[in-house]
Amino acid sequence: MASGKILVAQGGGPTAVINQSLVGVALEARRFGQIGHIYGALHGVRGIVDENFVDLTQETSHNLELVANTPSSALGSTRDKPDAAYCHEIFKVLQAHKIGHFFYIGGNDSSDTVRIVSEEAQAASYDLRCIHIPKTIDNDLVGNDHTPGFPSAARFVAQAFAGANLDNAALPGVYVGVVMGRHAGFLTAASALGKKFPDDGPHLIYLPERVFDLNKFLADVKATYERYGRCVIAVSEGIHDASGTPITALLAKEMEHDAHGNVQLSGNGALADLLCEEIKAKLKIKRVRGDTFGYLQRSFIGCVSDVDQREAREVGEKAVQFAMWGGRDGSVAIKRTGFYSVDYELLPLGDVAGKTRTMEDEFISASGTDVTDAFRMYLRPLLGSGMPDAFRLRHNPVARVLRK
Repeated sequence: MASGKILVAQGGGPTAVINQSLVGVALEARRFGQIGHIYGALHGVRGIVDENFVDLTQETSHNLELVANTPSSALGSTRDKPDAAYCHEIFKVLQAHKIGHFFYIGGNDSSDTVRIVSEEAQAASYDLRCIHIPKTIDNDLVGNDHTPGFPSAARFVAQAFAGANLDNAALPGVYVGVVMGRHAGFLTAASALGKKFPDDGPHLIYLPERVFDLNKFLADVKATYERYGRCVIAVSEGIHDASGTPITALLAKEMEHDAHGNVQLSGNGALADLLCEEIKAKLKIKRVRGDTFGYLQRSFIGCVSDVDQREAREVGEKAVQFAMWGGRDGSVAIKRTGFYSVDYELLPLGDVAGKTRTMEDEFISASGTDVTDAFRMYLRPLLGSGMPDAFRLRHNPVARVLRK
């Protein structure tokens, strides 16, 4: 029987609802008499190795609820990607503190960490229940209909492009918005949900699931600009050529790399600037503007899906229930059961760990520059209630007097 101490941590990029999962764990655990202490690790697995814990048992329920509604990671996060040796150190700390239940809220890498720690505990015959709680704005966890954090970020992207479209219609030109997503285009595709009228932008959407050809891109922009007198474009940061090389790396002279050796795609405006330069130089369009959403959509306050909040809380609650009643380690997954309802399952850690989901073909149009109605139907209920709307003047013309 696992001990009465639990440890919860948050890893990877923050989201608008990750604290709902944290609080879901903390409050649900209080319902079980055998749980004596609820610890939180500051800054994810790094905090575990450094034994940098806080006692969440002493938090009031009221303050936890306030934190739940606050974006970003209340415990702090980390980009550390543990290998086997690192996970062995994690296990040693858990064992020393007599932790009986370990909950890690995060994405692909976090699920793999939970898997390795679980295997360490089994090899040592230590009674430790390990549960991965899903989180990522990229929506790229396999086995899930969608992932907590994605709906709120998607809501932001849809609204941001709706606003960019209104701006572009008032002062016509070309607008390029670059959105997060190295391998999965779900977040960029969410830009399509900001459209209301047939001529609204984004007129072109480019996803990492399809090969990006610069010459075809320029031809698409030219044709759209000639048709509408303007063009709004949504681009995933992860677009690449046929060889898999990121377009940013092809166009830029110098590129930063992250701690894992990957080309740094987020946190700079390189891709938007480079594409804008290509449009200006090759198409001779004067008014060309670009934005990089970067980290904006991750923890944007005041733009949160109520559906996302509810489900993020529930995956935390279900994690505790699976840990106390399920008798096995695993990763909590959201399954859609109707339009719109969900259920929760506990998947084997090996089914999720280290794997990446990409957008299904049925969600991407034949042209590769738009989404299908199937994607719109998939995403719309996730965005939550109260989505803002935009309206137009009817433009009843007045007869000219001087210029007939």
